Amino acid sequence: MAHLGHGRRRALAVPVGLALTASLAFLPSVAASAAPLSDTAGPAAAAKPASTTGPKLSYVANLTAYGTVKQAKKAVEQAGGTVVTSYEQIGVVVAHSQNPDFAKQLRAQRSLFVSVGATRTAPLQTVQTTEEGTTQKLSAADAAKAAAQAEPGQEPLESNQWDLRAIKADQAHKINDGSPDVTVGVIDTGVDDTHPDLAANFSKSQSANCVGGVADTTDGAWRPYPDGSDHGTHVAGTIAAPRNGIGVSGVAPGVKVAGIKVSEPGTSLFFTEAVVCGFMFAAEKGIEVTNNSYYVDPWMFNCKTDDDQKALVESLTRATRYAERKGVLNVAAAGNENFDLAADSILDDTSPDDATPGPRTIDPKVCLDLPAQLPGVVTVSATGDKGLRSYYSSYGLGVVDVAAPGGDKWQVPATPDANGRVLSTLPGGGYGYKQGTSMATPHVAGVAALIKSAHPWATPAQVQAMLKGQATKTACPDKIYDGTGNLIDAATCKAKWGQTGYYGAGVVDALKAVK
Repeated sequence: MAHLGHGRRRALAVPVGLALTASLAFLPSVAASAAPLSDTAGPAAAAKPASTTGPKLSYVANLTAYGTVKQAKKAVEQAGGTVVTSYEQIGVVVAHSQNPDFAKQLRAQRSLFVSVGATRTAPLQTVQTTEEGTTQKLSAADAAKAAAQAEPGQEPLESNQWDLRAIKADQAHKINDGSPDVTVGVIDTGVDDTHPDLAANFSKSQSANCVGGVADTTDGAWRPYPDGSDHGTHVAGTIAAPRNGIGVSGVAPGVKVAGIKVSEPGTSLFFTEAVVCGFMFAAEKGIEVTNNSYYVDPWMFNCKTDDDQKALVESLTRATRYAERKGVLNVAAAGNENFDLAADSILDDTSPDDATPGPRTIDPKVCLDLPAQLPGVVTVSATGDKGLRSYYSSYGLGVVDVAAPGGDKWQVPATPDANGRVLSTLPGGGYGYKQGTSMATPHVAGVAALIKSAHPWATPAQVQAMLKGQATKTACPDKIYDGTGNLIDAATCKAKWGQTGYYGAGVVDALKAVK
């Protein structure tokens, strides 16, 4: 699998002590009974000088309720590491070390650290793709066909946007395009804000490059690398391309969009320290919705029974929960592996993807797809033009919250281009087609932005409840397409509690969002 949508993203000073204790009290994994600590790192830190013979890796260290960043910094240094950044609001420290026993030595200090884990298994080696299939650029002929068939009031390429009509976004635009006071943060591979169909709605003040774990807000730092993916720019267009007489329209063409780049240079690898930075940056910058069309590398699923992986789950849980408390609704892709995320077991044969992967059978209730399976995150599956679950889309009863158009090459729409994928913006001013749960997720983020525009005081939980309550209920189908285009029995679709494993509460509805 690749991970954008699967297939397939600073230190912030606040008072510590009691403030930190209060901010972490809601976390079940933080021991409320932990005794207060002194400012020494403890006997474990007084050992012989740490080894520096291993590869330089990045780590996240999660503090107990009474641990402080000052204590963590001392412990990190005595274990042969360097603090890169820290988030006192959530008790998470990011560090680098070449000591092969670095995490082990910190874990021994149980009164200071809840969990410590490496965010990768080896130095970066491989380049990953991130969506279901490669980008297909819009041809001049298809652009001309679309423009010739555009109706009054439509954008030039809108006749090819079957996906907007599938969620009634075209009807919603006649009522409300969304508020410029609402911003959707695209935590992804970077966004080209110079694109003429994005520039008007782009928020530079809420954009950054979080690669490495520290937010860089230098002008343009959020743009894709010269050798980077077009993924984030495509996502951004689906959310908020303005109705400006150019190209396409977004689901919420009146809202703002920000770029928060978290993918490693020249790749589509998203490591924990960057993603934590992305959520924290969004929280502190007043972003209302984040779009997360990826999974966090190097593990497709992070097992809470593994010392390293459970630390990644903890850090990301703290970051997403903090963002929610600051008013951010986080929306994430279910993945493009055609997995049943509610099954008893799944074969993961692509992890770790930064080294040599090996097959392992995991329990998705214990080993989580991040951030899609984190509490409070809206998990999205993909549909095609005929409304069927896309052949690649992962699903799961009680896991998927809602569904949205992500494209399916076998569900061909009656559009001028007859292309079942999703058309949106590409870096450099162009347009192209992609399919994947990566493409479904921004439709949901866009509808969430419309809801937030209509209900500015709604909390993330209330916006999520409206997303589900307004969704078009969709029953399990009799047939779906498989990966080769054959119709097969939809035997894997389960229904309960008024939901289905394929569609969750249903397909999101943009028209209801603005009424």
